[in-house]
Amino acid sequence: MSTTYQPKKRKRARSHGWRKRAKTSGGRRTVKNRRRKGRKRLTV
Repeated sequence: MSTTYQPKKRKRARSHGWRKRAKTSGGRRTVKNRRRKGRKRLTV
């Protein structure tokens, strides 16, 4: 079995970044929940 996690900074930012979260209602809900929970980092 091959390793599945091949880290890439751009891919990570594009799929889980602030702009991606802000675009969709679900993403904004995610950020809101993370704020409420008191996460240090809201997005990647």
